Formats: sequence, C-alpha cells, structure tokens
Amino acid sequence: MENQTTHKKGWETIAIRTILWTYIVMCLVIAGLNWGYLPRASAKTAALITRIWQIYENWVKAAFIFACGFLTLRIRSKKQRITMRRMNIIGLSLTALALHIILPFLLKNPDLYFFAMPLPWNTTPLQAGIEQSAFYKTHVLSLGATMIRWALLFFWVYSACILLGTLIFGRRLQCSSLCLFNGFAAEVFDPAIPLIGKKGKGKPAPLAKKTLARFAFLRWLFFALSLVFSLYWILLQGGIPWTTWMNLMQKIEVYKYLVTELLMAMFFWVAFIGRGYCLYCPLGTTLALVSKVAGQKIKTDNKECIQCGRCSKACPVSIDVQSFAKEKKAVQDIRCVGCAHCVDACPTETLSYETHCISLVKKYKKSNV
Repeated sequence: MENQTTHKKGWETIAIRTILWTYIVMCLVIAGLNWGYLPRASAKTAALITRIWQIYENWVKAAFIFACGFLTLRIRSKKQRITMRRMNIIGLSLTALALHIILPFLLKNPDLYFFAMPLPWNTTPLQAGIEQSAFYKTHVLSLGATMIRWALLFFWVYSACILLGTLIFGRRLQCSSLCLFNGFAAEVFDPAIPLIGKKGKGKPAPLAKKTLARFAFLRWLFFALSLVFSLYWILLQGGIPWTTWMNLMQKIEVYKYLVTELLMAMFFWVAFIGRGYCLYCPLGTTLALVSKVAGQKIKTDNKECIQCGRCSKACPVSIDVQSFAKEKKAVQDIRCVGCAHCVDACPTETLSYETHCISLVKKYKKSNV
C-alpha cells in the first residue's frame, strides 16, 4: 500500500510539473508573438496571433487551473488537513470559470480578464477609457465602443467588490481565492514549485532576512510606480491634456509588465518560490494596507502550541509563524497573503484566520449554539 501511495504521489506531481512547464513555454512563445511580433504583422497574421493568445489565456489557462487544482488537493490531503487550501482552490477554479470562460462568452469580450485586476496593478481599463490610447484603438474595432464601456463598468464594479470584500475577509479574498495572475499559480502548482533544484526534499527554505529586505524595497518601489501610472491615466480621463506622454507611459508599462512581472513571476516558479511576485505586487501591497483596517490576522492561541514548526515551514512568504505562536501573539504581517496554509499545517489546530467581521460571525454562531 505504501508503494502504491508513493507511486500515486509521483505521477500526480509529475503531471503538475509537466503542465507548469507547458504553461510557461506556451506563455513565452505566445506572449512574445502577441506583444512583440503582432504590431509588425499583417492584418491576417495579427488576427491569428490574437486569437491564439485569447484561447491560451482563457481556455488553456482555465483547464490547467482545474486539472492542477484537483491534483494538488489529492497530494496535500495525504499529509495534512486541506480545509483552507480547498477553499482557495475552489475559489480560484470558480473565478477562472467565470472570468476566462463564462463572462467572456456572454459578453463577447475575450480580453475581459484584463478588466478584472483592480488598481493599482493594471491600468489597462483606464487606458481603454481614453480614445487616443493604443489599447482603445486596437480593441474598438473588435469589441465596439459600447462593449468597451460595459467592460469599464465591470472593472469599477469588480474593483469596488474587491475593496469591500477585503474589508470583510482580508487580503485572502483576492490574493488566495481570486487572483488569476500569480495567486492561482502559487496554489494550484504548489507541489511542483520550484521546478528546478532540490526535488522531493520538501518546500524551499525560508528566505533570508537580507532577501526579504530587498523584496521590501521592491514592494514600495513598485507600489509607488503603480500609483504614478494610475494617477496619470486618471488625470487623463479627468480631462488634463497630458497626451504627449501617453505613448511613452504605455511602452514603459508594457515593459514593466513583461519583464518585471510576467517573466519574473515565471522565474520564481522555476527556481525560487510560488509567491515570489506576491512579495512586491502593488495590488497585494494595497490590499495588505486595507487588510490592516479589516483586522486581518492569524490567531495563534486557540489551543496550545507544541512548537513543531510546521506552520512556519508551510508559509509561502517566509513568515516565522511559530515564533508568534510561541508567545501567543497574532500574526499581522504585511507579507501575509491570507492563504492560511499555516492553519491547515497546525496539528493542534491552535491557528485560525481572522478578521473583525469573521470574528464577529464566529462569536454570533457560538452564542447561538
């Protein structure tokens, strides 16, 4: 029986690794064509490249999320509880189903995904609202002005829901249950990350303090840059005539996205950790600040901590949860993405994910038992 279990673990992990490699290679090739060659291609070739990109970004990506999410739950359930992780993957799978398949089909907008990342991560929706922008010019022919306006409405409603949801549920909502940029990869590809290096010897070691300090610098740098980009496009929409800088700002943002976000996220999956990009994601930083208002924390005193260290080993952003649990102090760290892997890993169930609203609901339920 033990050999059979090991064999099953082997094929499941190999399958996830194969899918992740496939996803990365396809992304490099297709994104390269879409962002690099497409502007110089003929109309017929450009239309073909765009269609291939849309199929990859929607249908292929969603299929990979469904398959690897299922396999990851199978693998992790053999070692520990997966209550919180299961909620993460179900949330991500439903989000992929909605944003990559159902809504693009119903709204006839295969690029709807770009309108589902709130500020300050992505200014594409703001660019879509300006007729002189390259994004508007390239999409108005395929989508139409009316559909672009609907997409903009979707963006603002979605952003408002994320803000309100974060005030209720903390950063966990977006970063561990809805994010289809890096959060999904960190969750569904988890058993295969990193792709190279020591395999079969557990998770990567926690990041050193110097490394975390460098990421902290990047966090605030990218946060500031993203605020500048967002403010620029908001001012343009407000009627301030700074169109002279428009092409330059668009090019800078494209390179920022391709090199420091997309390529770096994939580099982290290959050689580092799944949540590498999350350590400096500008949207994550914004929601981390909002989460402080929401009272997000990992409660560490539900029962007695036995100092096994599993919580710290399970943390994908190198928070020393064990040291907090030892002193029965709540974990309130700006790096926390709310994945609650530490909660699942705790053998004594002394940890729990909390916000002000979640705590109130728990107290209400307890008082009515």
